[in-house]
Amino acid sequence: QVQLVESGGGLVQAGGSLRLSCAASGRTVSSLAMGWFRQAPGKEREFVSAISRAGGSTYYADSVKGRFTISRDNTKNTSYLQMNSLKPEDTAVYYCAADRGTAQGMRVTRIDYWGQGTQVTVSS
Repeated sequence: QVQLVESGGGLVQAGGSLRLSCAASGRTVSSLAMGWFRQAPGKEREFVSAISRAGGSTYYADSVKGRFTISRDNTKNTSYLQMNSLKPEDTAVYYCAADRGTAQGMRVTRIDYWGQGTQVTVSS
């Protein structure tokens, strides 16, 4: 079993930045693909970004490309999501995810482990 705990969410003005962290415990995270998803009020949970086990491959939703950067530090069992140039439409609960499959294949419907989520609110 893997436990994921997100941190770093908060309130920021449009154009600002936040860095989310996801600390994993219970299993060596280097054996898992890691990712981030988000869910805005009244909307379905959607994919944001994913990173392969060793960090060599990253994937992004079109809506965040060029603004968000995913990374991981397997020595600390932690993944990160650096969010720059934030927009009001980025407002959502952000969830950390880990999966025994591939990073490229991460989907809402096939995630092995979820965090509890952290709120990100971007004001205009």
